[in-house]
Amino acid sequence: MINSSLQPKINPMFRLQWEQVQECYVLLYPEGMVKLNGSAGEIMQLIDGNNKVVDIINTLNDKFPDAGDLTEDIYEFLSAAGEKKWLYYEQ
Repeated sequence: MINSSLQPKINPMFRLQWEQVQECYVLLYPEGMVKLNGSAGEIMQLIDGNNKVVDIINTLNDKFPDAGDLTEDIYEFLSAAGEKKWLYYEQ
C-alpha cells in the first residue's frame, strides 16, 4: 500500500485539464488523451505536489460524506495511476 505521507505529483508528460465538450477532466499527453471518470477527476484535481495522500483522502471523505469511507478506492486509483505513469511520489 502507498505510504499516506507521500506527496503524489502529476508526471510532467501529462497535463490535467477540464474538457468542456466532454464535460470531464482529461489527461493530455503527446500521443493523445485519457478521459477520466468523475471519481478519477476529483482525485487528480487534488494532486498538486503539495497535498499528501492522507490530505487527499481526508478532503474527499469530507466532500462526499454520503459515499462512506473512500480510502480504499483512493488507494486503488493512486496505485493504478502510478502503474500507468500518470503520477509519481515524493516525500
